Amino acid sequence: MTQASAQPRKILVTSALPYASGSLHLGHLVEHTQSDIWARLMRSLGHEIKYLCADDAHGTPIMLLAEKKGLSPEQLVDSMREEHWRDLQAFGISYDHYHSTHSEENRSLVTDIYNKLKSAGHIDEKIIAQYYDPEKNMFLPDRFLRGTCPRCGADDQYGDNCEACGASYDPADLKNPKSAVSGATPVLKESKHLFINLNNFEPMLKDWVTSGTLQDEVKNKLNEWFEAGLQSWDISRDAPYFGFQIPGEKDKYFYVWMDAPVGYLACLKYVCEQRGEDFAPWIDPDSDHEMVHFIGKDILYFHALFWPAMLCGAGMKQPNAVYAHGFLTVNGTKMSKSRGTFIKASTYLDHLNPDYLRYYFAAKLSDNLVDIDLNMDDFRQRVNSDLVGKVVNIASRTAGFIKKQFDLRLADQLDQANLYEQFMDQHDTVAELFEARKYSAAIRLIMHWADQANQYIAEKEPWVAIKDENRLEEVHQVCTTGLNLFRVLMTWLAPVIPHTTKKAADFLNTDLTQWHAAEKPLLNHTIKPFKPLLQRIETDTLETIMQQSQEDLKTTREKQPTGPLVDDPISEEISFDDFAKLDFRVATIVAAKAVPKADKLIQLTLDLGGLEKNVFAGIKAAYKPEDLVGRQTVMVANLAPRKMRFGLSEGMVLAAGPGGEDVFLLTPDDGAKAGMRVK
Repeated sequence: MTQASAQPRKILVTSALPYASGSLHLGHLVEHTQSDIWARLMRSLGHEIKYLCADDAHGTPIMLLAEKKGLSPEQLVDSMREEHWRDLQAFGISYDHYHSTHSEENRSLVTDIYNKLKSAGHIDEKIIAQYYDPEKNMFLPDRFLRGTCPRCGADDQYGDNCEACGASYDPADLKNPKSAVSGATPVLKESKHLFINLNNFEPMLKDWVTSGTLQDEVKNKLNEWFEAGLQSWDISRDAPYFGFQIPGEKDKYFYVWMDAPVGYLACLKYVCEQRGEDFAPWIDPDSDHEMVHFIGKDILYFHALFWPAMLCGAGMKQPNAVYAHGFLTVNGTKMSKSRGTFIKASTYLDHLNPDYLRYYFAAKLSDNLVDIDLNMDDFRQRVNSDLVGKVVNIASRTAGFIKKQFDLRLADQLDQANLYEQFMDQHDTVAELFEARKYSAAIRLIMHWADQANQYIAEKEPWVAIKDENRLEEVHQVCTTGLNLFRVLMTWLAPVIPHTTKKAADFLNTDLTQWHAAEKPLLNHTIKPFKPLLQRIETDTLETIMQQSQEDLKTTREKQPTGPLVDDPISEEISFDDFAKLDFRVATIVAAKAVPKADKLIQLTLDLGGLEKNVFAGIKAAYKPEDLVGRQTVMVANLAPRKMRFGLSEGMVLAAGPGGEDVFLLTPDDGAKAGMRVK
């Protein structure tokens, strides 16, 4: 028996809450798959698991999106919750319940936590100045501000950071600010805000961080934050705002990140009430109940500092573990709508078995924060080779003989009991690897033993032996051995590919979700006729998914309402005559180097046929400087020089894409296709 199964445990397992503003995509499924595999494994080992999640339903973006769609915020979050739950169930994510942060359970809990923090002196009041939209009569979050960077002068930058030079700054320092909601010029306006003083919790947090709750990589990052000094956390927002009102305050609401993590406990409270179970032990610091969170590495600050501090201040149990994972890339780059690699969960489900993606993610995931890549060619080859060509192949090569010659009845003994014992010698190891979240190592081990089973069958050649009436009992025992090895492999893979496991369990006429049941082989046991469990993935199917994703994007754009966009404001229109003044030229990049102390800039030296120009381009995330030398690109040659913090920029190179790693320098051919006058 594994160490994990020796003493049954009571564990709350959660995934980070999807935001209720859009459909789930494959990036979301990385985390839900990772947590689901772990929850299924722990259930299989006999532990009591409460596996829960919810939609994150509050905030300004929800309020504005609902307004744009002509819905109430409540209608929007209800419809998105239904869609998310539908997709998660289709992917086999086995949540015991899927809740919403816009619930009475959450309102009650977050209010209770706030009141306890306030009574203990952990809430501070400060007067802060924020930009205010005079047309929408609302304070603007940083993401809804656009303007000119105060450091480098780049236009159309966010309210708190510049994508051109990488600078971070106070929104009040932004030049020429505009509201991304209405397009109006905002004004600075003062307002009282409420803060949790994190410095009060620093000793506790340092102890908690080093108590085995976090990965080493995460602890190192948190140490950097401790060294820089913990900042008080703003937990309030002004009306209008979709969320819970703060008790004792007028027109003040809890910031979405205040009530979002409380949603974990709110969902648990709801489940306990529905089942008539006691909720109290789950939040009692002295109980042996456990709380385990799976999250993306981008929300570490909230889960590794704010959340445990809130719980401590309220006298509640802190998480026993916070497991962070990396991001998903597709075909080696950031997910891109223009390339068709920003794939919605529903689009995938229209074409492929969800077990394929679950298996591929498991084969890539480990216990660290490294990003994983969904390479479509590798995805197809690995699924076809491993699941179809190795695992399912064992059953398809042996089940027919059991049906035709032995009336679907397995033999009363194995041909090679020692081979079965060799598999059982790995039984605990596989469980331990999964429990330690070393999924890729577990998959490698499972496939090694799938190879051993196939080799055994190939050496025994039951298709040859069956022709000899004197060897029928041998064939019976060989095929019984093969199917028992298949059963062990499917037990190991049951947390990973639940849909296929269900079909295999029906075929074998046994339960494959009880880990220790596999320790005893199936003998003198009746099975059912074998039916194909999986089909190979075809290249055409993957191409269709990517094409459909591009079409989904086009449809989304066509359906967008007119007027200012929340997150993509349109700049002031120019005339055709203004556009005609632009002088596009083909230039050769003769030198390129990274700009020190700038996260996103590369300094380019461009040759326009004897005339060289210096240009700073925010493309460092997408290109290595040494790879750019010798390439041709299109530039705006008659742009007035602009003095930047790092030097003089004498033009602009043209690029496309949403930003970050997904930026593509235009070539002369690209410019010509776009109808530009390149010369």
